[in-house]
Order: sequence, then structure tokens, then C-alpha cells
Amino acid sequence: MVFGKIEYLNLLPFHVFMKRFTKSSQQSMSMHYKRGVPSHINEKFIKRRVDAAFISSISAQKYLNVGLGIIAKKEVLSVIIVPSEPDEKDQESASSNVLAKILNIQGKVLIGDKALKHSLSSSDYIDLAKEWNDKYNLPFVFALLCYHKKQKLFTSIQRRFLSQKVKIPQYILKKASTRTGIDAKEILKYLDYISYDLDTKARLGLKKFYILNKQG
Repeated sequence: MVFGKIEYLNLLPFHVFMKRFTKSSQQSMSMHYKRGVPSHINEKFIKRRVDAAFISSISAQKYLNVGLGIIAKKEVLSVIIVPSEPDEKDQESASSNVLAKILNIQGKVLIGDKALKHSLSSSDYIDLAKEWNDKYNLPFVFALLCYHKKQKLFTSIQRRFLSQKVKIPQYILKKASTRTGIDAKEILKYLDYISYDLDTKARLGLKKFYILNKQG
């Protein structure tokens, strides 16, 4: 089993969970990881070079998924437009570039940890998830946990992950802080903005995104 691993901070709780999950199950001997940014993981998944991954919602529509996503109920801080910069897509992104186009917001798209770092140090940004929520009163779903096989396994992962509060060990938090240059306390605050449960309202937000993208 090959899992596509995106090492953005928004998936830190899930990676901590998976480390424990694989150690406590037969998957420990068979789960391997390929790392990359969202756009690269999307490509690997579509070409079946990975068996499962969090796939950008714009690319996930045709694939099997469980009810796990990367979801912003309102603001998110890590998917932004820098309006003072010329129009530019983020090459690591898929859904966020489309979202910026749908919302008709001009500037430079930034996603992930570099976007979070910018939003924590500057007021020169527009939070795309907040703009979406202000306009449609719906969460925005940035990615879905998709798979090619082993539905039972990923249904189990979804159920167990959502049933518990994942505590991030201090050594992992410190390592993430060193890697990103973002203070550990700010990382924990940021994670409060992220939801993983693809509930009814999140599904409505996802449906709205697909409709608007098709229209555009």
C-alpha cells in the first residue's frame, strides 16, 4: 500500500494518527509513503503510482473517497491571495487556483505553510476560505481522502480518526516548527481552523464548488 503524503501543517494531526494506526495494525509492514506537494500527489494518484492520498477537491470528483477532507469552516490562513502582487497561480495548488478564479480575486495565490507564514506576519492578504464563506455561507473543502482499493481499510481509518482528539507530541511539534519557521503555539492555533469531517454542510460546499467550476 502506497500512501501519498503531503507534509503541510494542516495534515499534521492525521500523520500523527497514521503513525500510531500503522504500528497497531497489520498495515505497519505494508504502508509506504511517497511525499510531495498537492499538485504532484494528485498526478501520482491519477496515474496510480499511489494507492491513496488527500487529493485536491478539484481532482477528486471522479474517485472513491471516504468522509475525510481538509476543510475550512470559515477562514483558514493557509490559502490566500496577496493582492499587492501580480496575478500568479501557486504551482503546488490545484483547488485553490480554481477557487481564486471563481471568487474573481486578483493577486498572487499562496497555499500551505508558506501562506500561513505570510498571513501570520503581514496584513497584505485575502483569505480565500473566508471570502468563500462570506459569499456562500458554506465551508470550503480543499481536499478529500481518496483511494483506489481497500475501502474497508480507509473506512476504518476515517471512523477511528474522527472519533478521537489527536494530541501532537512535543517533539513532532518542535520538528514542524523548525521545518516551517512557524512558532509551535501558532501551529496549534492554526490547526483549530482546520476540520476533517466531511459533514452535510461541507458536502454542500463541495457541491457548490463543483457547480461553479463547471459554470465557469
